[in-house]
Parts: sequence; C-alpha cells; structure tokens
Amino acid sequence: MESHLVTGATGLVGMHIVLDLLSQNKKVCATFTKNSNRRIIKHVFSHYGFSNYFDQIKWIKMDLEDVTEVYQAVEGIDFVYHSGAIVSFNKSDYDQMRKINIGGTTNIVNACLEHKVKKLAFISSVASIGRDGKSKYSEKNKWNAGKENSFYALTKYKAENEVWRGIEEGLSAVITNPGIIIGPSYWGRSSTTIFKQIHKGLSYFPNGENGFVDVRDVASATIALMDSKISGERFILVGENLSYKSVFDDIALSLNKPKPNKKATRSLLEIAWRLEAIRCFITNKKQSITKETARTSNQINIYENQKIIKALNYQFRTIKEAINNTSNFLLKSK
Repeated sequence: MESHLVTGATGLVGMHIVLDLLSQNKKVCATFTKNSNRRIIKHVFSHYGFSNYFDQIKWIKMDLEDVTEVYQAVEGIDFVYHSGAIVSFNKSDYDQMRKINIGGTTNIVNACLEHKVKKLAFISSVASIGRDGKSKYSEKNKWNAGKENSFYALTKYKAENEVWRGIEEGLSAVITNPGIIIGPSYWGRSSTTIFKQIHKGLSYFPNGENGFVDVRDVASATIALMDSKISGERFILVGENLSYKSVFDDIALSLNKPKPNKKATRSLLEIAWRLEAIRCFITNKKQSITKETARTSNQINIYENQKIIKALNYQFRTIKEAINNTSNFLLKSK
C-alpha cells in the first residue's frame, strides 16, 4: 500500500488532510513536534464522527529544522503533503518563520528528491502571491516586493521558490494557495481567533474584503490534485470573496451573539496597533493587532478561483457552511 506523509498534522489544514486520506483507506504517517497537541485531532475527528480513525495514524516525531529527522521521515514515503508552517503577523516571529517556513521547506524538498518521492503537495497561501495594491489576483500574478506584503507572506513566497526549484530538478509537485481558512479548532487557534473575539462581544469590523475558504475544501482539493496527473502548477483555493463585515455578521449569527456594528476605520486601526504594541511591550505578550493585520484588514483583495474549478471540476462549499461547521465545533467544546 502506498504511504502518505503529512507534515504539520496537528494544524488546521494538516488534520483535515489526514482525516480525508484515512477516509479513503490510505496509509497515513503524520509528523508532530514536542510542542504539538495531538488531542485536537481526536476532538476534530470525533466532531465529524470518525473518532476511530485516530488510532490508524502512524506518528513520526519530526522537527522541520532537523535535516536528519526530515530525511528519515520521508524515507519510504510515496506522497508528501507539506502543511507544516508558522503563521504569524508579528515581526518578532520573523526569524522563526524564516527557519521553519523557508528552511523547513528546503529540507522537505531535498528529502523528496533524495528519496524519489512520487509527488509533493505544498500548502502555501494567497499571501505568497504578493499584493501590489491592484485588488484582483490570480495564479499569474508575479511577486511584488512592496510594503503591502507581510513577513509571513515573504517566507511563504521564498518557500514556494524552494518547491519550484525542486520541480526544476525533477520533482513532481503541486502548490495550493488557500485564502483565509475557516475550520474547526480550539478557541483562539487559527481563524477561530475571530470567532473567540466575536463570542466575547467584539463590536468593531474592518472595512476590507478578502478571499475565504472552508478547510475541508483545502484538504479535498489538495488531495484531488495529488491524485491527478497535474504537476508543476499552483492553484488558488478560495471559495468566496467577501467583506469582513459579512463574514463577521455570519459568525455572530452562528454563535448567537450580537453583530459587530462599528466600522474600524483606517485611522482607528492605526491608533489601535500602536497602542497594542505599547501594551505588549509592557506586558511582554504578543500583539493581537499588528501593523500588518491592521493595514491588511482595510484592503480589498479579490482572488480568482477559476483555475482549480476548471482543472478538477471542483465545487466549493459556501463560507456560511464553513462558519456553521466551525461554530458547531466550538460551542460543543466550550
């Protein structure tokens, strides 16, 4: 039986890829680190009615920075799903993101080449496409090294370059670029951070628009690409382009909480991130609002999704479905 390795398996995307692969009766190896919380997978699997799947996972301790551990984990594997990464918009995390997101991807690509892996899927981000202030983006966009891009975006862009290098050296690989991913996890992890804030009574909403996607679509579309003959291409995964206002309203409705009703203007957000920076300097805590998130939240960023739809005849779930799925999990886990 062919074997499938999933890095970052305790993360939002990774655990859903593991679940989908197991539901297809595939042999799955999943990586974890000393800081991983594997209990979240049990809870998410149970949420979908597949709690028995957890015991079918072969766990491999692997640090993306450790070349030896990466090579050992990849040896004997047929298909690799690389979703392991650090997602942060705090400047203080840049060095660690550079080591994990770029260096870790370099190690994965080199190990795949060395062990002649059949195919690699790299789960990137729409952030790596690069923003240039033009609002509309597709897979054809070239990276623009402007101030609109975050440190996280820079690391994902450079990580993608490592995958393209691998492709040039003979590696079969596909890249997916999800938008803002919505899916079940613990309160305050990944996109559930905004669910937590709205549940606590958040009254402000930003004025921007962005591309959103259900985590289940990220997993299933990525696996479908791996099962196809497609290689050497990237695909934007965005179910809908929506205003933050409409998304926040739907989250509030799903949590049975009041809708945020005050517009967070650009000037207000500029003040907010500066005050937050001072607070975090004093308390030695990480910022919940950073310069990057404050400015991005008022941008209008629209992402095309026709390439993946045409390539796989793919049909995305609505973002309301994603929100309701996430809220159902969160409310059960309170």
